[in-house]
Amino acid sequence: MMEVIPVLDLKSGIAVSGQSGKRDTYTPLKTVYSTSSDPVMISNSLRHNGARRIYVADLDMIEKKGSNLDVAQKINLFLPVILDCGVRNLETFKFALKFAYKIIVATETLESVEELDKICEKFPASRLVVSVDVKNGKLYAPNLDLTMEEFKDKLIKLNLPEIILLDISQVGTYKGFNKDLIEKFIDLKTSLILGGGITPEDKEKLNTQGIKKVLIGSALHNGQIHL
Repeated sequence: MMEVIPVLDLKSGIAVSGQSGKRDTYTPLKTVYSTSSDPVMISNSLRHNGARRIYVADLDMIEKKGSNLDVAQKINLFLPVILDCGVRNLETFKFALKFAYKIIVATETLESVEELDKICEKFPASRLVVSVDVKNGKLYAPNLDLTMEEFKDKLIKLNLPEIILLDISQVGTYKGFNKDLIEKFIDLKTSLILGGGITPEDKEKLNTQGIKKVLIGSALHNGQIHL
């Protein structure tokens, strides 16, 4: 059975939504799970509707423009949070651990592969999730001098239980998941959590392909996909 992991983006204390990672255009989230954009209320409703955990992105922390960590921490008290708060290195990973049960190490913000190695050496794999961020078909990793194939080989060696494959270009577009990406990461199929533009049709196809975990934002909040 496929696990649907709800996505919640936080900015200035509220839940927001947008397309293709263009964060300056994001607007307050409208969701079938709440009458407001209050992230705690939305998360509580998601829990009551069957969510087992939630993906939370603190956009202010990622862009170094503030923090919503107190909100993520509140949500984590009743619904386990997988948190992306712009981890750059071992120090920022260690700091983030108090706010969620799993911390995302995303290629968008990671300083170096060496810092990833330090995190994996010091902390159990159960506390971290690496996010392979993709934009326009290429690895989105401003600080890493690696191709997508090279980073994939690194992940195979690390043998992590969960890896997010996030196509930022597809987020909020309803265009469907990039099928070429799945083929490129098929060696990691059992660890993958896919995200970015997933439709109801995608969900069924991915399930038959053996993908058992997906991140759903827009299609969940507008009622197209259910938990």
